[in-house]
Amino acid sequence: MTDTSANRASDADGKVGVVIVAAGRGARAGQADGPKQYQRIGGRAVIAHTLEKFLSHPNVGPVVVAIHADDREIFDRAAAAYAGRVVAVTGGSSRQASVRLGLLALREQAPAKVLVHDAVRPFVDAGLIDRTIEAINERQGALPALPVADTLKRESAEGMIEETVSRAGLHAAQTPQGFPFWPLLAAHEKAHHLGKTEFTDDAAIAEWAHIPVKIVTGSPDNVKLTWARDIAMADQRLSNALPRFPDIRTGNGYDVHAFEAGDHVTLCGVAIPYDRKLSGHSDADVGLHALTDALLATCGAGDIGTHFPPSDPRWKGVASKIFVEHAAKLVRERGGRIANADVTLICEAPRVGPHREAMTAALAAMLGIAPERISIKATTNEKLGFVGRGEGIAAIATASVVYPGDVPA
Repeated sequence: MTDTSANRASDADGKVGVVIVAAGRGARAGQADGPKQYQRIGGRAVIAHTLEKFLSHPNVGPVVVAIHADDREIFDRAAAAYAGRVVAVTGGSSRQASVRLGLLALREQAPAKVLVHDAVRPFVDAGLIDRTIEAINERQGALPALPVADTLKRESAEGMIEETVSRAGLHAAQTPQGFPFWPLLAAHEKAHHLGKTEFTDDAAIAEWAHIPVKIVTGSPDNVKLTWARDIAMADQRLSNALPRFPDIRTGNGYDVHAFEAGDHVTLCGVAIPYDRKLSGHSDADVGLHALTDALLATCGAGDIGTHFPPSDPRWKGVASKIFVEHAAKLVRERGGRIANADVTLICEAPRVGPHREAMTAALAAMLGIAPERISIKATTNEKLGFVGRGEGIAAIATASVVYPGDVPA
């Protein structure tokens, strides 16, 4: 292939072109989020991690990704952070065909060197990229590889061991594989026109085309994600490496009810004998009303009036434990775990202390949590305001709930 003056000018920037192969279906890894290159590890698609490694490398220039014809939308979502920095082309029916199409897309930029990498090797590192680039020259390619460590056996047609194969000089090939651009493109074009489609990697095509390929030290971390288990382990690895921000939410609630004629007050689910009662549409349990609002606040579910409007006759005189249990159910349906409930009752009378244990037991039953995760306190208002004058009772409640996942960035 002719090297024009325009090509030589393009080569002058010294940047290395990259072809990332991402057109496979990856059925062995499952299809939860599409093909394996789009499944999520560490909160992002596999291919997003791979793109980041190359686009952050100072010697990398144009990047072309060969994708499946059906994957345009999912690729655009996965690579949204790199829009304008990568070119996506429709790949072919095999890895070899996809690489050829990716190389053709790089012709205009005409880099002196090109790297070809599997999208599902997201743990490639800068050192490995450096070693591969440095080993490429105008007559020679480079292949990162690791010596084979396992004992190798050849199987017979009957499924029996036929012989033990010597490991001497054997290596497991990795990517990125690097080559002088024009010779690799010429080799791919020749193989295409001759109908030769049996090559499983670019080093094999280079060998066929008599392009020498130097082995450089690969990386044991540079694994290819093939099976569902590989995806799960990669996700765990990245998740453990990233700072965690647990989704712990705190909600507050406040309520107040005035006294009226009666013979008991219901507070935190316990009936306390008294010469008055609290006025309200339900049983006017000021502590439970405040706690209901606190729980609803942790999942943005409105307030007690949203779910139990006082204009609805169904709630007239009902026990307020219904409200708390409903709010706790909504929390659990969203995956939340109630970690703590704290209620402060503000009143001059009646005395709360003698009933604290019964209140705690009642709340534990409503919320489904241990009594030690519940705090019930009481204080006076020092004779100030409507509470100080004995006209009613106020309550402040706080709930802490842990939800699944991390706090979004």
